[in-house]
Amino acid sequence: MSDFSQNGVITTLQKLKDRPVKDINGELKKISKKRKMVLLLPALVTEFDRDAMSTIIKELMDVRYLHKIVLSLDRADENQFRKVKEIMSPLPSDVRIVWHDGPRIKALLKELHDADFTLGQPGKGRSVWMTLGYILSDRDVYAVALHDCDIVNYRKEMLARLIYPVVHFATDFEFSKGYYARVTDRLYGRVTRLFYTPLIKTMKKMLGYNAFIDYLSNFRYALSGEFAFVSSLARGIRISPSWGLEVSMLSEVYQITSPNRICQVEIIDTYEHKHQALEKNKPDKGLIRMATDIAKALFRELSQDGVRISQSFFRTLLTAYIQESRIAIEKYHALSLLNGLTYDRHSEIEATEAFVESLKTAMEEFVKDPVGIPMLCAWVRIAAAIPDFSERLRDAVEEDNK
Repeated sequence: MSDFSQNGVITTLQKLKDRPVKDINGELKKISKKRKMVLLLPALVTEFDRDAMSTIIKELMDVRYLHKIVLSLDRADENQFRKVKEIMSPLPSDVRIVWHDGPRIKALLKELHDADFTLGQPGKGRSVWMTLGYILSDRDVYAVALHDCDIVNYRKEMLARLIYPVVHFATDFEFSKGYYARVTDRLYGRVTRLFYTPLIKTMKKMLGYNAFIDYLSNFRYALSGEFAFVSSLARGIRISPSWGLEVSMLSEVYQITSPNRICQVEIIDTYEHKHQALEKNKPDKGLIRMATDIAKALFRELSQDGVRISQSFFRTLLTAYIQESRIAIEKYHALSLLNGLTYDRHSEIEATEAFVESLKTAMEEFVKDPVGIPMLCAWVRIAAAIPDFSERLRDAVEEDNK
């Protein structure tokens, strides 16, 4: 049984009992008559070769409250696109696939590039951003939920619990962030446990009270890929094209709305998905690159908030983080011992040593270029610059899906 404490600036909606998912789905079905909900699924075409995707599709067969399911499909040729359409066709909701490698979407991206919009490199961030533009072209959509497509133990209650707080008539939330425990026979979530959380704690020590850092420290799983928000909020949010997507998203939400309208919700007891590699000799890939981009995103947000980031700040941050990460290892070792989990202290120490290098790289890259990779602009700006773009994006997706 979870705790029910509310001791932070962010409302926490814990899972206190196993409420039947059919009860929540029943409520959502009634709500959907007045508030249209869309599920955004970002996926590489290779996800359809794995068991997780088939599990997700099977679970979504029983979901009847969605106005539409929109798959953001990357790295697919025409034959693969048509095959994925066939796989998704049995779902009860209307299904649309945004084919990012198709000629119509490529032409629209080129148009944006020619109009001097910064688009960054192809990847999850840009794909989610483009797909969100398509969803928001329907002005009747009330809320959008997003979750990854590599969730091995996916259950339909995850989606129901995630979107429930932002659509229910009796609540006033605009943004919902999913959280859960990453544990099987051992603890996972190394970037969160050993890098992000110790880094945030270190910044709290150094800065004293800082509203933004205090806000970030309240999230139980800040790096989770599951969230839901109302469309009015989504239209004004910029999205990062890098690994720093989740931190940048929380920052954007913080800037646009009130913490009182933000919640985090426990969507499942434990969560299992494919695990990213941590390869110290490949600093531009996997978890090492992720940690670097997260640190740079944090530095950027702090500097935008008026915090002076100097070399002395970096030196103190680095040494203090090393100490905080050591403390974290001791905590997770004790937690694993009590619960009879496998715990490899050596690999955990190696991970923190790799993250120290990530932090050093982030500091160097931030000093060279404090602005970094520009955020993908909010869709309200696209509408102002090219008034008919959303309509043509919608038409392109519809044509692809005929």
